[in-house]
Amino acid sequence: MINKPSLSEQRPSATKVVVASTVMLAFISFWRAAAIVLNDLGSSVYYVGGIVEQAIGPAAPWFIIAVMLFAFAVRSIYMESSSMFVRGGVYVVVRDAMGPFVARISVSALLFDYVLTGPISSVSAGQYLGRLVNEASELLHFSFQLTPAYFAIFFAAFVTVYFWWSNIKGLHESSGKALRIMQVTTVMVVMFLVWCVITLLMRGPAQLPPPPTPSHLQFSDEGLGWFKGTWWPTIPVVAIIIAFGHSVLSMSGFETLAQVYREIEYPKLQSLKRAANITCVFALISTGGIILLASMIIPDAVRKDYVENLLGGLAMHLAGPALLRLAFHIFVVIIGVLILSGAVNTSIIGANGVMNRVAEDGVLDPWFQKPHKRFGTTYRIINMITILQLITVVLSRGQTYLLGEAYAFGIVWSFFLKALSVLVLRFQRHDQEYKTPLNFRIGSREIPFGLIMTTLVLFFVAVANLFSKRIATLSGVSFTAVLFIIFTISEKRHAKKKSKTDTLEQFNLDMRPEISTDSIHVRPGGVLVAVRDYTRMQHLQSVLQKTNNRKQDIVVMTIRSVSTAGTGEYGLNEEQLFTDYERELFSRVVSLAEKEGKPVQLLTVPGVNPFDAMVQTAAMLKVSKLVSGVSARMDPEELARRIGQAWEKLPEPRHAFSMEIIAPDRPPIFVNLGPHPPRLWPEDVDRVHGLWLELSDDFGSKLHHRDVVGVALRRMGQELRSAERLSVLADVREELEHRHPPKEED
Repeated sequence: MINKPSLSEQRPSATKVVVASTVMLAFISFWRAAAIVLNDLGSSVYYVGGIVEQAIGPAAPWFIIAVMLFAFAVRSIYMESSSMFVRGGVYVVVRDAMGPFVARISVSALLFDYVLTGPISSVSAGQYLGRLVNEASELLHFSFQLTPAYFAIFFAAFVTVYFWWSNIKGLHESSGKALRIMQVTTVMVVMFLVWCVITLLMRGPAQLPPPPTPSHLQFSDEGLGWFKGTWWPTIPVVAIIIAFGHSVLSMSGFETLAQVYREIEYPKLQSLKRAANITCVFALISTGGIILLASMIIPDAVRKDYVENLLGGLAMHLAGPALLRLAFHIFVVIIGVLILSGAVNTSIIGANGVMNRVAEDGVLDPWFQKPHKRFGTTYRIINMITILQLITVVLSRGQTYLLGEAYAFGIVWSFFLKALSVLVLRFQRHDQEYKTPLNFRIGSREIPFGLIMTTLVLFFVAVANLFSKRIATLSGVSFTAVLFIIFTISEKRHAKKKSKTDTLEQFNLDMRPEISTDSIHVRPGGVLVAVRDYTRMQHLQSVLQKTNNRKQDIVVMTIRSVSTAGTGEYGLNEEQLFTDYERELFSRVVSLAEKEGKPVQLLTVPGVNPFDAMVQTAAMLKVSKLVSGVSARMDPEELARRIGQAWEKLPEPRHAFSMEIIAPDRPPIFVNLGPHPPRLWPEDVDRVHGLWLELSDDFGSKLHHRDVVGVALRRMGQELRSAERLSVLADVREELEHRHPPKEED
């Protein structure tokens, strides 16, 4: 008998880990991508009109429309940025372009933007709800009245805490939900446009907004900030730039365009362009058009009463019966609450994604990334973001103007630093598929005129906002400075930790753009084991004990959870895909495999949705079985259902395999994914045989049992699509209630 060498002797000094460099995604259409962006960008129509008019006067609608047109230029910058193959996050990209100092400032400003997104959206939703209750109370002759500002604080805190808990549990947002919200929003926009036109035809405009010229600008003291009392606002160009800076708030949420790029369907760049164009056109018509109509229909004398709920005021000033206008007002507020509340969730997801990328880049202490014991989410980052947002809500005193001014400050600096990074990279790289238009050549050098002009506009507007928004500047600079210091200290601490040796297993990373049986060096028909928590690996131990390595290879996979939020257009490098947590996890896997004397192949796969990532990997490796432990977030049955849904989304032809969910305190659950023979109970077989006997006298030897089953299935399908559907469902429900489920489920 030949002695087989131990696993530790077979294994080289550094165990190989195959790391997938391509994120496993469930790709979405450009329509869904546009809906996701518009859920953020479109929400600004609810608050931007009142905020800008308070700052610059009745000419506000023209400047908002100008910003919506300028969004087409900003769209080109995001498209060019996405078309560059750049690995890293915001920090890595800006660091490579302009150095680590500017990179830390860029990330800090971006986080200021994300932190403010939630409060301004939730406070605005609270203002609309509170004022709707008051108006309905007056129309119905009730004495009940709310204080809108206090109610807005309470509502914003409630919404923030709700989405905090959703993100702690790690619930994923559905692009289908975003599409449905935008479909309903489109109905609202069309109703607004048609009803406003009818009102104007019946009554004529109450007034027209004055032309967007310097002489018609009426800056408030808050709108001038430190410019008040100086000669700068008397310069026409400076006055226009200041007014434009206040109006740039209408582009809030546009950065979401970068988030959807990684998940958009093929051809990616063309789909991104379509999504961006849809977004810009819709925002121009909805945000710009509705605010312009509001300034024409609501009289100047009363419009100041609707600065916190301009769309509600517009609904109540349309032509028609009071109750009909109130019903439409309620509809407008419901849609607003859905969109604005969704923006709160997006802000938490976005800030969490950026902070995770910063931690992956080594700029934030890994302590922040420690996963939740039950849900596996980066709860410490989520907690910090939520606390900052709740503090912001309270400090705002329920006023959207203060939040809007601060938000506009953060937005324009985020846009400027993005444009500047793309401009610098334009001279460093030449592999982008798309370039911002208006380029010309001088000799052999290409001059990106369009990109330079857009960057300069953003720079001048950013500088103007720096001096015209005192509260925003003080809060924004303070926030950015604090984060900058934290990032600087954390980066130095992280570098020291990296320089120290540790006792973890050393791994040799093999980066692969595609995962296949050849790249992993495994045979088809193997077993894929998904692991994430090194304290819960009973299912791996069970597989190691039961699997015969002569017949099947074992691949142990962990999903590197990534977020497209905030930095969706950038990939990850190997240090970001294989962190200290993955090293510790696979060290435990290797130790467990050595104890059982079984070789395993190690695989790290980045993915946004863990179910999609598991199923796609199993299909690529052509495994016969996918094995998972229990999930702390959901019951094993729900986990099996999610895996089944992910399998159904695979492109044809789908690779069929089975799944086993192993729990330490209950029998395993087996699920067959894909078409397979059903597991019939003995009474089911007897029933088929009895029907065959009953029909055999009519059809003789030509009739087989499969013919009986085929007719029964076909007729059941017909009845499900007919008036008999409810009766069929009742029979199925009765069958489920009167039978105990078998150990193996179909």
